[in-house]
Amino acid sequence: MRIFNKYQPLLIAKHVKTFFKGRLYIRGRGAYLYAKGMLVMPEQADARHRATVQEINRVIGRLNTPQTAA
Repeated sequence: MRIFNKYQPLLIAKHVKTFFKGRLYIRGRGAYLYAKGMLVMPEQADARHRATVQEINRVIGRLNTPQTAA
């Protein structure tokens, strides 16, 4: 289990993408599960938990898309 003392979406997304499956805890936001390189939405989630999962998964999606050179 990884503990993040601050909510930093990019750092969390890189961790989830790298380790693929596990658990993490964000101080002030709670515990989260991730599998297949994405955060998992629990059945009983409040609005803040749901928003955090969606935001982190969006960042992971951006990390997964290939960057084109301009």
